Amino acid sequence: MFACTGYAAETSSAPLAPFSFERRDPGPKDVQIDILYCGVCHSDLHQVRNEWHNTVYPCIPGHEIVGRVTAVGGSVTKFKVGDLAGVGCMVDSCRTCPNCKDGLEQYCDNGFVGTYNGPDKISGGMTFGGYSKAIVVDEDFTLRIPANLDLKGVAPLLCAGITTYSPMRHWNVTKGQKVGVVGLGGLGHMAVKIAHALGAEVYLFTTSPGKAEDAKRLGATGVVLSKDAEAMGKHAESFDFIIDTVSADHDINPYLNAIKRDGTLCQVGAPTDPLKVAAFSVIWKRRQFAGSLIGGIAETQEMLDFCAEHGITSDIEMIAIADIETAYKRMLKSDVKYRFVIDMATMPSAA
Repeated sequence: MFACTGYAAETSSAPLAPFSFERRDPGPKDVQIDILYCGVCHSDLHQVRNEWHNTVYPCIPGHEIVGRVTAVGGSVTKFKVGDLAGVGCMVDSCRTCPNCKDGLEQYCDNGFVGTYNGPDKISGGMTFGGYSKAIVVDEDFTLRIPANLDLKGVAPLLCAGITTYSPMRHWNVTKGQKVGVVGLGGLGHMAVKIAHALGAEVYLFTTSPGKAEDAKRLGATGVVLSKDAEAMGKHAESFDFIIDTVSADHDINPYLNAIKRDGTLCQVGAPTDPLKVAAFSVIWKRRQFAGSLIGGIAETQEMLDFCAEHGITSDIEMIAIADIETAYKRMLKSDVKYRFVIDMATMPSAA
């Protein structure tokens, strides 16, 4: 074991603060990574505030991790000391169920092990995430980071990037299709970039007229104000695929009505309250209302390589770890373009 420092929440109401703990020494197949940058996901806030009612304290969040390899186990073949490496939302799974064997570890029948607040099958207790100096992960759940991308902007790809890339690949978004993106936040801005890179004609659905210029900069062909019935009517029954990234309560039926026959609305934002689907929103035109959860390890690597090929990273605002609570407050107000990333060089050496 070796000493490590992180930022942890000790209760649901306590602010995150410096916390000393121990990481396991690398085992035969483990990779030890000194963390350089960690993205801030809305899931981090949900977890530390126990909004999903499953948090075990102390909790060190963070699952958008990039850094440099500092040690490897004797059986590691995919990484060497000095390599850039990343860790996303998972650090393990059962590896034997049909979903794991299909490379869909995120749907593991026995439950994947989250990068934080997951049952640590090796060290016991719960996993601690990327708001920390270092992490040790099995090489099979460690990702290669392309050298041509800005590391700071790569970190959010490991959640926001794969969350939007995976459904587009699954539903075969291709050149010439008309694709809608609902919401322009951490997920939405990545969805616009990725759909554009796939060759789609991309439209942003938003309630904010002020986001039009940014959406077009990111790759959108046009912007549709979702509260404008006439504007929505012009796009009725015309979309091949819509990805909804909004995590607040909202009416999804206008977006379903914008989809053509046999098209799909995929939900990746996670509102707390159930979404209500009007029966005829899906019966009419044989539409599909679906969902998607991050992506498997192989697909996440595919996403990183795709982003490297197309020069895609997340638009970020860098913060110091001491500013995390302020970042959470701003995130709740959508006051960030479009993802906070923590400079882990600002982590104190000891709690």
